[in-house]
Amino acid sequence: MDRTETLPTAPAAPESPTATRPEEHPPPTRRSPAWATPALVVLLLATGLLYLWGLGASGWANSFYAAAVQAGSVSWKAFLYGSSDAANSITVDKTPASLWLMALSVRIFGLNSWAMLVPQALCGVASVAVLHATVKRWYGPAAALIAGAVLAVTPVATLMFRFNNPDALLVLLLVAGAYATVRALETASTRWIVLVGVLVGFGFLTKMLQAFLVVPVFAGVYLLAAPTGLWRRVRQLLLAGLAVLVSAGWWVALVELVPAGARPYIGGSQGNSILELTLGYNGLGRITGDEVGSVGGGGGRPGGGGGPFSGQTGVLRMFGGEIGGQISWLLPAALILLVAGLLVAGRAARTDRTRAGLLLWGGWLLVTGLIFSFMSGIFHAYYTVALAPAIGALVGIGVTVLWRQRHPQPAPGDDAPAGSRWQRWRPLAATATLAGTLAVTVWWAWVLLGRSPDWYPWLRTTVLVAGLLGAALILLVTRLPRRLVPVVLGLGAAAALAGPVAYAVQTAATPHTGSIPSAGPSVAGGFGRGGFPGGRPPGGMDLPTGGQFPGGQFPDGGQLPGGGPFRGGGQDGAQLPGGAQNGGGQFPGGGQFPGGGRDGGQTPTAPGGGRQAPGGQGRTGGGGMGGLLDTREPSAALRELLERDSADYTWVAATVGSNNASGYQLATGDPVMPIGGFNGSDPSPTLAQFQRHVADGRIHYFIGGGGFRANGGSSASQEIAAWVTENFTAQTVDGVTVYDLSTGKDAS
Repeated sequence: MDRTETLPTAPAAPESPTATRPEEHPPPTRRSPAWATPALVVLLLATGLLYLWGLGASGWANSFYAAAVQAGSVSWKAFLYGSSDAANSITVDKTPASLWLMALSVRIFGLNSWAMLVPQALCGVASVAVLHATVKRWYGPAAALIAGAVLAVTPVATLMFRFNNPDALLVLLLVAGAYATVRALETASTRWIVLVGVLVGFGFLTKMLQAFLVVPVFAGVYLLAAPTGLWRRVRQLLLAGLAVLVSAGWWVALVELVPAGARPYIGGSQGNSILELTLGYNGLGRITGDEVGSVGGGGGRPGGGGGPFSGQTGVLRMFGGEIGGQISWLLPAALILLVAGLLVAGRAARTDRTRAGLLLWGGWLLVTGLIFSFMSGIFHAYYTVALAPAIGALVGIGVTVLWRQRHPQPAPGDDAPAGSRWQRWRPLAATATLAGTLAVTVWWAWVLLGRSPDWYPWLRTTVLVAGLLGAALILLVTRLPRRLVPVVLGLGAAAALAGPVAYAVQTAATPHTGSIPSAGPSVAGGFGRGGFPGGRPPGGMDLPTGGQFPGGQFPDGGQLPGGGPFRGGGQDGAQLPGGAQNGGGQFPGGGQFPGGGRDGGQTPTAPGGGRQAPGGQGRTGGGGMGGLLDTREPSAALRELLERDSADYTWVAATVGSNNASGYQLATGDPVMPIGGFNGSDPSPTLAQFQRHVADGRIHYFIGGGGFRANGGSSASQEIAAWVTENFTAQTVDGVTVYDLSTGKDAS
């Protein structure tokens, strides 16, 4: 590699005679230090080790998506639409781009945990590499190395780059979008700004409207700082918007234009519409809490806190409870350094890169972070991985910019005369800010580590003492021998990163399964790994990774752990968020679920670990609630039953809820119909459609248990369960209630 690096300039002449010429302040030619390339190699190798180490231990991870990956690996139609099953009864409740990567890998290497999860880990390594490249272009290799390291060891990033949720690909696409924005800003390049639109569009195909949270930031920074005339900037942004529309809209148009009977039902919608899903359940409903068919949103009530899975809304949400340990280790530092960096940029020229970069990453952090903080709908702690690249970039840029202020050069547009009071005090102010930022960072790490007081308690004190010592030495850095300066900086970096590194390593060493994964050790008041406050169920029950209460019963008469009833009240605390009663069977106090099956059979999960749940036979998974959040791995006897004559049926079985169905589908490799989608609350299929499938001999068995009806969702799954119960004879196989639908085809 050429060790001489010239940061690119923009030679193109501006459209307007009043436009700022980029040649006025060309960046200096820098010689890349000898350590830069080896440091990058070490960073990427260490990141790969962290994300790939013991990857198969999590088994199917989130089996909701694993089942769709399995379906897409055997059916191109299921691949295209993101269907939950290869027979294409219903899709997952997201757009399918992340499933495409995993399904292609499974098609090549076969269905196993590694084949499914390795693409996610590689997305993580690529995200670190692209973030490094983005920051390095304007701020140098030191800033880039800090940024990449912060992203790599952020606990929630370690979690999601080892998991099969859509967030891994989303982060990579958005970081690539930031890189393309930086390239576009350098030369006012139409090609690069259009590429930004394409990347954001594919971000939509990964996780819908969340990808659009960065759009006003990317567009606003380009409109402000691109080195060309205003109207050309506007025209270029319109072209980028068209690129978003085309790259995201082709799949939406395909789904909307194909007749409903020729494609799977759109999971998560009540009207079989991708537009409804985009704007409702996965769109504005996440902001307002009015998510029809959900069980975890705020229900649109004033002051709603986002439901039992979401935590309290407010400006401190990113710092509180479980969420703080996922993402906020360096969040205070990023905010401090953002403000300090903007003050350093001062009244520089419109095209100033220091300010443009800070606005790019700072806008990403503030817009996304504030929306996460105040959204009243379903919100999970792992969503915060979207903040990690911005935090890493701001820390890297801010530290580097302030460190250079020890011997500052007047910035372009800085009208403070040389030798002025500000010029004399700037080095001291920058040094003090760096020291103060480190002190705040280690204090906050001390607070976060205190939320898990029994987990390596010595680490908490060590981080605080080392960090405060490092902060004091930074204040004296100008008086220290030059050979000690790297030692001081290394001490400060180690203290700042020790907490997140420890959490990240613990996360990589722990299997994670279920729908609500969480990084790091259990914390007081959080859901932890298993979906319970503190990470453990009440009463000393040994369910370290989640799972069910015995017989499906919540303690204290149907209340949530900690004594709080489900939002909305109701008899025995059995009413669900949004005020809707659980449909079909009993809930707390009996554990009966749609279909008459007791929630005490096989509880979770896929290969790779877990503990046996009290009252059940399976390994514990992620979250319980009657199959809503966990996966059931069938016993050998039940699997043998389901596979009997499987070639004669379109679906070897049907059951309420996608997670409930996914365990059976992954164990057998045959399609299992997930009635009602994720929550069991979608009208797919209707009772009439289900009866027709049974009459045509397309479904072999109905498996009882699982699913909820909440917040105004369809009652179709309860109607189907009741019809099956009334017309078919139940048998119990290893604690699971099964109905053979082939014995009564005329019941319809």
